[in-house]
Amino acid sequence: MHQLFSQVLGQRDLSRAGDLFSLEDSEIEDCLSQALDHIKTISCSLDYLTNDNDQAVVEICITRITTAIRETGSIERHGAALVGLWESCLEHNLTPQGESNEDTPHAKIASDITSCILQNYSRPPVMALAVPVAVRFLQRGNRELSRNMSSYLSLAAIAKAELLAEHTEAITLSVLGGNHMLLRVLPSVYPKQPDAIHHHLGNLTAMMSQLESPEQQHLIRLLQMVAEQHPLMLSPQVPSLVGYLSDPSLTEALLGALVDVSQASPSSLVNFLPALRIVGQQCPALLGHVAKIHGAVGIINETHACSSLVYLVSLLGSMDHSFHHTLLLEIRALTDRYPSILGGCGKDIYRMSNSFTAIARLLGRRLEESTATSAGQEARSRAGGGGSEQRLQVMIQAFEEKMGEERGEEEEAEEESPAPQRRYSLGQAARDERREMRFNRSKSLALHAVRSRSINSDNGEDGEGVELNPDSVLSHTSANQHTVHQEAPQTERKPTGGGSLPVTPALDRGVKASNEEKDEGREKEAGKEAGRGEADKLYVHLRDNMEKIQEFCRDMMQLIPIPEHCAIEDSSRGCVAKLSFSCPLKGHYCLYAKSCFNLTSRQPHLWIHIMLLHLQSKSSVPLCSRDDCVQRLGSLWEQTQLKGAHSFSMAMTQHTTPHRKDLDSLQIHLEEVRFFDLFGYSEEEEGWLCFMCNNPEKATVVNQEGQPLIEGKLKEKQVRWKFIKRWKTRYFTLAGNQLLFRKGKSKDELDDIPIELSKVQSVKVVAKKRRERGLPRAFEIFTDSKTYVLKAQDEKHAEEWLQCINVAVAQARERENREATTYL
Repeated sequence: MHQLFSQVLGQRDLSRAGDLFSLEDSEIEDCLSQALDHIKTISCSLDYLTNDNDQAVVEICITRITTAIRETGSIERHGAALVGLWESCLEHNLTPQGESNEDTPHAKIASDITSCILQNYSRPPVMALAVPVAVRFLQRGNRELSRNMSSYLSLAAIAKAELLAEHTEAITLSVLGGNHMLLRVLPSVYPKQPDAIHHHLGNLTAMMSQLESPEQQHLIRLLQMVAEQHPLMLSPQVPSLVGYLSDPSLTEALLGALVDVSQASPSSLVNFLPALRIVGQQCPALLGHVAKIHGAVGIINETHACSSLVYLVSLLGSMDHSFHHTLLLEIRALTDRYPSILGGCGKDIYRMSNSFTAIARLLGRRLEESTATSAGQEARSRAGGGGSEQRLQVMIQAFEEKMGEERGEEEEAEEESPAPQRRYSLGQAARDERREMRFNRSKSLALHAVRSRSINSDNGEDGEGVELNPDSVLSHTSANQHTVHQEAPQTERKPTGGGSLPVTPALDRGVKASNEEKDEGREKEAGKEAGRGEADKLYVHLRDNMEKIQEFCRDMMQLIPIPEHCAIEDSSRGCVAKLSFSCPLKGHYCLYAKSCFNLTSRQPHLWIHIMLLHLQSKSSVPLCSRDDCVQRLGSLWEQTQLKGAHSFSMAMTQHTTPHRKDLDSLQIHLEEVRFFDLFGYSEEEEGWLCFMCNNPEKATVVNQEGQPLIEGKLKEKQVRWKFIKRWKTRYFTLAGNQLLFRKGKSKDELDDIPIELSKVQSVKVVAKKRRERGLPRAFEIFTDSKTYVLKAQDEKHAEEWLQCINVAVAQARERENREATTYL
């Protein structure tokens, strides 16, 4: 061992410990393992926990050793001694102690070594030594260490997954205990230790709703692997998986897993077919998965086959052509298994699958032949099975009438604009032919299926499984085609980001003007109401639901503020709404007299819907599409739409009011951006006022020069290297335009450079996924040059600090705006 190391460690000479950093790394490289062994002896001594001198010597020596290992790249040479010291920490208490939750001396040693090992995670020899020890740290009650170990194990799973396989059970238990970060490890170890995970599949699946989106994706990947390799193990979890289909971010992946499960255990999905059909209606792009599940369930017996076949036939008229081949494959599988269902024409259907016109003709001929040869059988079956066919004919007749109406509307539109008639005549003919082909294909298959069922029932075969209601043959076809042809498709995306449209003042003026006009001409309006109602669906919808909208807005206004301005802009993740809120009272100390609170929302459609309902609640008569205020909102809506999307009127009439979960998501977003720190609903003013206008008694305190708004101890996170973070307690004071903090825990210690509130860009709570890893009281202050991470004593104190800082920042900005206005 180097002489200086011998003196510092042998004599616990703290005065010479700093001299270790004056040595060259090459001078001490050979003795690092000996020094680590000596440190292990010191840290295991009985008086180490109470000996501050020994703790300081050990901390300095470990820092020097890990630095030398990093610089010389000698981790493999000294890995055994390093891991040995690391493992010795497990024999001692690692749980944070006291009210301040300070790390224990051995937890600090473990943190320093963890950092060194993390920086060299890709070295297999070191990994083989470190992984078993890292797994043991997961259950030792120190969240910060557990998080660092999870990072290491996640990296190890990428580089050398087989090393983690024997520890699958311990890792799974840690995940179930709340260490969700380790979910990313499970897909890597599953192929090598599937049984250890199979035992906990139920509990893992039940965690889905508790996870953040990235963690959900890791769990979804695990479930997909189970579905591909051992689908029977997932059959008990089918009810839970179907329940999660309502989450749009999970639907596609879970449906894919359910397709695999249906191939191995179709009976487990029988009771969930209605729910899957609803999912298919809501997400037409996923109807292929739904069709495959129906095809798998239909193989169970002829009853299920008949029911599945009717549903699959009904989809032929409503699904995109890209799905037809999938549908025909499923129909072929069912008719091959039970040939009597379609009178033995299943093979012909499959043979003609590349020509949908030929399929329609073939089925039409088969249907005519069947009608001619089985007239007597049909007559006998009218009493029993005729009801189903009669209902089907009624629906077909209604669909034909609807198609006729749409053709008439298209012809009228073409007559009104004769110039482009010749130019688009061929295209119109092609569209008519395709529409007729889809309809005839659905109609022929459906009629043949029902008639075959009636014949089979007369022959004594069981036909009870065919259900034509709510999945009846043309119900989805008519609904979907009506939606497609109701509005002419847009040719291109509307331009976005064309400037902010004023929402509250301008639109309210539009409402008042509209009310005056309608009040003056109420008698004239009454005479035209019937004619306008036919042409303006939005007017009819608002007229029929005025009471419901008024009641909804009375409650909603106290939960969700209405923005003053709204602009639609493009972003990398789609269209977003840029919203601005101000205080209508604009008192002497108002936080937003000259400025606005701005936020960006990825739910522009929801905000536009809420603004429309707010405007209607202020109007005594129904709004219509011609009103200026409605046209402004329609303009915003069009900027968010893609080619072929719903029109503004159609979208606004689909639901009278937003769903509760959508409103909850808006509230959560407002909480995340700390809106409620700065605004509150005033029942007296019946609106949202800023903190100062809502609390005038506090305004003098906030604006008194030199008077602290809040002060006390906070912990500041200090980063050492990339992976190790330490908390240091400091005394903070929020006064005037500055956040002051001392170097130590006392008021009397010398000040550091203060944070100028006017330069603060934002103040945010630590992201939820990090908060669950042990930072429930932490928040971040972002300036133009630095980010500060602070932690309060508890959540209550954190909320107090957050509100005070946000109010002070808004006050500083407002003061700057006033000064700039005065100067100008």
